[in-house]
Amino acid sequence: MVRPEFFVNTLKEHGIDFYAGVPDSLLKNICAYITDNLPAEQNIIAANEGGAIGIAAGYHLATGKVPVVYMQNSGEGNIINPLASLTDKEVYNIPVLLVIGWRGRPGVHDEPQHVKQSKVTTGLLNTLGINYAILSKDEEGVAEQIKIAADFMKVTNECYALVIEKDTFDTYKLQGVEVNDLTMSREEAIRKVASSIEDNACIVSTTGMISRELFEARTAWNQGHERDFLTVGSMGHASQIALGIALRKPERRVYCFDGDGASIMHMGSMAITASMKCKNYVHVVFNNGAHDSVGGQPTVGLKIDLCAVAKAVGYVATYSVETMEKLKAKLAEIKNAEGPVFLQVCVTKGNRKDLGRPTTTPIQNKEAFMAFLQK
Repeated sequence: MVRPEFFVNTLKEHGIDFYAGVPDSLLKNICAYITDNLPAEQNIIAANEGGAIGIAAGYHLATGKVPVVYMQNSGEGNIINPLASLTDKEVYNIPVLLVIGWRGRPGVHDEPQHVKQSKVTTGLLNTLGINYAILSKDEEGVAEQIKIAADFMKVTNECYALVIEKDTFDTYKLQGVEVNDLTMSREEAIRKVASSIEDNACIVSTTGMISRELFEARTAWNQGHERDFLTVGSMGHASQIALGIALRKPERRVYCFDGDGASIMHMGSMAITASMKCKNYVHVVFNNGAHDSVGGQPTVGLKIDLCAVAKAVGYVATYSVETMEKLKAKLAEIKNAEGPVFLQVCVTKGNRKDLGRPTTTPIQNKEAFMAFLQK
């Protein structure tokens, strides 16, 4: 396996020491090492992968040096536009080293949301005309691959990609963990909100731990899962799925269970939601200031005022709670509030180690959910 410090130091030897991106579970050891060992201004955790390309392009324009953008392969969709219309050799010809975690590589079992993306990971790079290498799992091979990539980018000013398979990097645990004094866990908060919604209401939950914890809550209560649409992929878009439902089902309350990282990823969607003035829309953001599903890397969720953002773009009512007592009180108030409503629930980081995953397929989930909406 490859030591994270070896990978980072080898890049540095070639003058590459600036990073931007969105954390990934296959890259969590690299992301943790960079977070602990580079100044904050040298590692920008971006709102989304396309934004990271923009940051990287700006860095190159200012310094003439090659930046790194890291991501899970699910983020390739977010980078297609800036790669094709900003960094491409036929436009501005800006070099960026892409480090892409290859979730669900064909032949390696993974979750359903990674199946299609895994099949097109290298194909998208080919279509975009981006040279790439699948990173070696021994350090001698890595050193040679990095040299080839660095030399190529310096000569051509084109992008180059290193595609990372599972179990490539050695373990490195994040040391500089940001600690908050919050006491309410996300799982208990999810259970409280889910148990309080109206009988005919539905929930659209975002990707990652939130959907997993909601699924397990229903199982623990011996309930079906037909009221919940579990958005296992397409991070950042759950709020717009919920909006699409709310517009056509005005007689039902529609709840979006969102995360801070997901809501920030496409924050402009909040403005669209507010503009549609759906009285039946409730946007609940469980905010722990971290990308919990991919290693706990920090977001800016607890450093910004999400309620002020929601209010500014036009949500009718906004609330923020940090304790179970306040959550119970606000949930009772929300029952009589006209939407769109925004509720921020500030929670602790982390999850229990034995947390399971949905046992239904995405298609089964969709069909049961659609049947529920027709009742």
